[in-house]
Amino acid sequence: MTLSSIGARFFRTMPPEAAHTATIRALKTGVGVPRIKPKRWNTPVTLPKSGLRLGNPVGLAAGFDKNAEVFTAMSHFGFGFVECGTVTPRPQEGNPKPRLFRLSEDKAVINRMGFNNEGLDAFVARLRHADRASCPVGANVGANKDSDDRIADYEAGIAAVYPLAGYITINISSPNTPGLRGLQDKGALEALLTRCGEAVAMAHAELDDAGQTPRKPVFLKLAPDLDERAINDIIAVVRGAGSWLSGLIISNTTLERPETLQSDHKAESGGLSGAPLFTPSTQVLRAFARELLGEFDLIGAGGISNGAEAYQKIRAGAHAVQLYSALVYKGPSLVAQINKDLAARLYADGFTSVEQAVGADFR
Repeated sequence: MTLSSIGARFFRTMPPEAAHTATIRALKTGVGVPRIKPKRWNTPVTLPKSGLRLGNPVGLAAGFDKNAEVFTAMSHFGFGFVECGTVTPRPQEGNPKPRLFRLSEDKAVINRMGFNNEGLDAFVARLRHADRASCPVGANVGANKDSDDRIADYEAGIAAVYPLAGYITINISSPNTPGLRGLQDKGALEALLTRCGEAVAMAHAELDDAGQTPRKPVFLKLAPDLDERAINDIIAVVRGAGSWLSGLIISNTTLERPETLQSDHKAESGGLSGAPLFTPSTQVLRAFARELLGEFDLIGAGGISNGAEAYQKIRAGAHAVQLYSALVYKGPSLVAQINKDLAARLYADGFTSVEQAVGADFR
């Protein structure tokens, strides 16, 4: 029996945060973890700008493995890539409990965790073993809640994880750190990307003083709660950032609460993820793809729970996709199900590669 068959159902009988802690502990034992190769479904994809090579386009989003404890185990469920974090320079407790809520009737989750993590030192010590994973391992970096200079926190994060991560994500879109999303505003974003670009250049120079290897891919993770003006402002800024910025991850959780929500927890504060996020996050992805497809690598996240939804993200402009909340309800066997269905859908539409389907809705 595997974690896929018994674990997910059992853990749902526990309070959400306790269930997550127990899941991490179980994964660390390695018991019940399969050995599924990411290339099993013959859907490899290379992200064009960054050159990031994936065995398949289905990744694990940040938030599950905050402290880089179980990325090797998770890679064995068939993910094409796994993202750890969000990690901040200093350890922090996060927001008061309870701060994680299942909305079972809505196949959704609300969290207001607040970047709870053990800090960069512990994270980096574990990330040194990233080569044991069967897929690229990314590092998602953030800022401490009480930081006097949040951009300096991102610079520190980049410097620390750059030598070890397969790629880096700059997370400025969590709704659970007050003021963090303000870094998406045009002026603040320009300052952030200028300094982060310099940090990437310095980290790369220290790693490769001979200049023989390409820079690590770096992504910017955005919120779904963006109007047309905000999207246009962000597009203008990222176009001017320089070649070091590889792409965007669209999107993080939403502060919106659709009227369709049924759960008793629907009024809890925090970021909403899961099924209700699929449509709005895909709409924002499509808006960025209309302008940036071909200029940046785009990773679609938000509400994916089956192969059809993964395929919709790809056709809307995503070169790869990420999921997390659906694992709460369907368990890690979902990864194989999505990849199998995605491969079938590509074949049915006459595509011989994932790359051919990217942005197909625009053609």
